[in-house]
Amino acid sequence: MAGSAHSPTRSPRRGALSNRDGRFEPVRHEVEDDGWGTLEPVAEGDDDRDGWGPPPSPATTVQVDASRTIISRNDSPDIPFDRSINLYRGCEHGCVYCYARPTHAYLGLSPGLDFETRLFMKPDAAAQLDAALRKPGYRPAPIAIGTNTDPYQPVERRSQLMREVLAVLSAFNHPVTITTKSAMVERDADLLADMAARNLVGVALSVTTLDRDLARRMEPRASPPAARLRAVRTLSAAGVPVSVMAAPMIPGLTDHELDRILAAAAEAGAVQADYILVRLPLEVADLFREWLETHVPDRARRVMSRIAAMRAGAASSSRFHDRMRGTGTEAQLLAQRFAVAARRHGLTKRGHALECGRFAPPPRPGDQLSLF
Repeated sequence: MAGSAHSPTRSPRRGALSNRDGRFEPVRHEVEDDGWGTLEPVAEGDDDRDGWGPPPSPATTVQVDASRTIISRNDSPDIPFDRSINLYRGCEHGCVYCYARPTHAYLGLSPGLDFETRLFMKPDAAAQLDAALRKPGYRPAPIAIGTNTDPYQPVERRSQLMREVLAVLSAFNHPVTITTKSAMVERDADLLADMAARNLVGVALSVTTLDRDLARRMEPRASPPAARLRAVRTLSAAGVPVSVMAAPMIPGLTDHELDRILAAAAEAGAVQADYILVRLPLEVADLFREWLETHVPDRARRVMSRIAAMRAGAASSSRFHDRMRGTGTEAQLLAQRFAVAARRHGLTKRGHALECGRFAPPPRPGDQLSLF
């Protein structure tokens, strides 16, 4: 069952301020001060560098995800792929606005702190992928990785799951697209460069803001903006086609940086750019509102009002096509601003099709050699 919920308690290096119970739970928990002032702010320097007292940041735990399938399929008309891989459930990056947070409710956990501290990993991902790609009748198309949770979140340093999966895809000559907020992608520059030489890979780095302090509070365990741009530069120099996602754009908080983000992306060597408007489904809306009221209280009401203006009066939209861009005058203006900035910085190149014709299962040890 999910933990205690509603009172905001700022934890160092965590995004969510509470552990709100998931929408399927039969009970709701409320946080209460025990009389010792443990939920009250303390004087700057009296406890920790952020100026807040207990409770401490919860530790990250990792459990095995026993899912039997590795490739997820979709038929959404507004995303450019029909299959994806998620190596992890939950994401330690802790981005407070993350639209994937509500998925933790299906596990009986909170979309709040649980989402970024109680993780699940697929240790047999590479072996499962190898088996899936060898199935008779499998037809290759680009696999998207990083569309739900980040494959290069901190736990990846130990698990190496992403590197193992890339090795399998490379051996099969299978195309893949990667989306991440982590400079850890540089670790795999050798594999990615080799795959890029065969037109098998494209990488997208997500840059929400160039403000290091804002990023630290909003995306506490993701790489700083400068490190992400360094990764763009590193991969581009290695011959890997890299795009930058100005995502999510948050009206009233980060949207004024759109032009600067694209300028920095172009300078770092990106060849393409895109943007996505923030969407706050289900439990995420309250978690984000709570974060705004704590970190930017002077802008909280305006930010939520502008999001609603671009989401037909709501905090989110699940309608195809609208959910990525929003609707209304403000959404149209944001789209126009992006188009102008992309042209100005030479980031209008359309994504090229990755190579599917090279796909071939590699021989396994002990396989009988072909006669021809």
